[in-house]
Amino acid sequence: MYSAHEFGLMTFTGVAVIALLLVIIGVFSVMAYTVSLQTHEIGIRMALGAQQGEILHMVLQKGVALIAAGIFIGLFASYALTRFLTSQIWGVSATDPWTFVAVVIVILLVGLTACLLPARSASRVDPLVALRYE
Repeated sequence: MYSAHEFGLMTFTGVAVIALLLVIIGVFSVMAYTVSLQTHEIGIRMALGAQQGEILHMVLQKGVALIAAGIFIGLFASYALTRFLTSQIWGVSATDPWTFVAVVIVILLVGLTACLLPARSASRVDPLVALRYE
């Protein structure tokens, strides 16, 4: 059947996919909620002459801050757990810099993609509708 290493790899792959889905859902949900709370502010900004690009930049900037905080906490936690990780992974060291860089890039790209939809909807808000929004 499967050796212990192959079974562990398949198990960790499933857990990693679930974790990535949770990142997508979490970042999207928080950003959508934040944008919905700021609809009035975004409407005022649009009524005063803010361009769609500026609104898009503002929302994406908040998303990047959220993602950066999550990446920092995750890197700190994974580096702190290297003693446990060394017994669980094979073929790479627990502090392999390429692995850490690859994970940061994947999480950053996935997080920015999850932020893009709420940011686009915020940049397309009608100022008159947003000003009446309560």
